[in-house]
Amino acid sequence: MITALAAAEAAPGFLSPAGVEIAFVLVGIATLGAALVTVTTRQLVHAALWLIVALGGLAVEYLLLTAEFIAWVQVLIYVGSVVVLLLFGLMLTRAPIGRSPDADSENRLPALAVAVASAGALVWVVVDAFRTTWIELDGPAQGSTEVTGAFLFRNWVLPFEALSVLLLAALVGAIVLSRKGGRADVTPPREDKR
Repeated sequence: MITALAAAEAAPGFLSPAGVEIAFVLVGIATLGAALVTVTTRQLVHAALWLIVALGGLAVEYLLLTAEFIAWVQVLIYVGSVVVLLLFGLMLTRAPIGRSPDADSENRLPALAVAVASAGALVWVVVDAFRTTWIELDGPAQGSTEVTGAFLFRNWVLPFEALSVLLLAALVGAIVLSRKGGRADVTPPREDKR
């Protein structure tokens, strides 16, 4: 009885966080703040730049969870590709750089209600789905490259390829929309009169 009490006192409890948990919470707060600024700013380019901060914060969270492969995929695909594609789309469609009155809507309260309802439904579904799921600690790490790669390339190859085609279509659409207003003023080359 005494040895069990001594072992329980020596082991860190649930409410005594280590440095990783504190860093996780601080990075999570910064990421949440960047995400809120992303959706509330009225400047499109600033929204894209704050999106980089939010997605980078998620990559740091994955690193703190020892899922290095997922963290680098987050950096390469989302921060490196999707945000760059978004910025190129903004530049090609000649979106306004400063404040955009079109980016503001009078539907803030309905949007907030839908966001809170969606977040509540998502939390309920995730908690309900994983209530009885346990992580096996004896097997390979769940965030390791081997396990994640095997899972992705067995089950999720088609959605990844569909996403790449969708991103390509978005880029082509941005180019078409930027050219639709009129042809660029290109002066024909001079002919040499010799």
